[in-house]
Amino acid sequence: MTLQGYFCFPLYQLSSNHNHSNTLNTIILFNINFKGITNLDKVFEQLNVLESVHIIYCILDTDFIRQIVNLTKPFKLKSIFLDRKLQINESLQLLLQKYGDYLENFGYRFDSDLFSEQRLLELIIKYCKNIKFLDLFVLNNWIIYQLLNLTEDAKQNLNYLSINVINTISSSAIEFSSTILRNLGQILPFKLEYLNLALIIKYMDDFEIFLKNSQNTFIKKLLITNWKMNDEKCQVIHDSILFYTKEYIMKKKRVKYLAIVNYFSNTVNNDLFSFKDEVKEFELYNIKIQKYKDLVIDNKLNFIEELEDF
Repeated sequence: MTLQGYFCFPLYQLSSNHNHSNTLNTIILFNINFKGITNLDKVFEQLNVLESVHIIYCILDTDFIRQIVNLTKPFKLKSIFLDRKLQINESLQLLLQKYGDYLENFGYRFDSDLFSEQRLLELIIKYCKNIKFLDLFVLNNWIIYQLLNLTEDAKQNLNYLSINVINTISSSAIEFSSTILRNLGQILPFKLEYLNLALIIKYMDDFEIFLKNSQNTFIKKLLITNWKMNDEKCQVIHDSILFYTKEYIMKKKRVKYLAIVNYFSNTVNNDLFSFKDEVKEFELYNIKIQKYKDLVIDNKLNFIEELEDF
């Protein structure tokens, strides 16, 4: 069952419904404000066969987290996707300490102070050893190596990885992208279902290093976004990305589905799918070029619902 909206009154109704109490085994909580909500522990305690819970872009507070931590009936907290600042405190540590082994899908996309961001990643690395989906936004260079450590730590189970450098035309964003490309390829697992990299690629040596270092990894769905740059070399960079992709990806048949998009401005982009001759060339190597918007996992709610066969 998926519960969504700014309030969670329907959640209280579950406990009074006998059918739900004895049949509901999976709950997806989406975009719900849990601030000030009490007695949730009593509601969850009455769901007799509850197995899995997914939390997607909800507003959490300390009281809500404590209620979940104090539950006596066990369930698996499988997903946490955050898009708002979260107070990193003892209650969050207790939550991850109790449910971290079950957590399979984790992502965050918010600007936070450096200490909070570091602490959150430290807790994930320490308590969550079975991550399958990582959705990460890069906002400062101090955190990149922790993100890389988290990726390497999760590689045994990791199947979906998305790394997005926030689209700002700045030397720091270019530096973030460069660091990721130079250090990511060698720590990837041997097989990935999905890899999405949204970066600002200025130096083609970086992109070639990534492709070389990841040669042992087969990626079913590979997505590359190069954010816009106010640079006369945009077309040259686009051509170079395509050249290296053919050399290291196409000719070695390392992917099944591929999407590449280069943004020249906020409104103008080159999606590889629109170049029919290129599409046909990749097809000769049994690689299907798709539109970026059709391949990207942007809607986490839809992804989890499909995963749970809702």
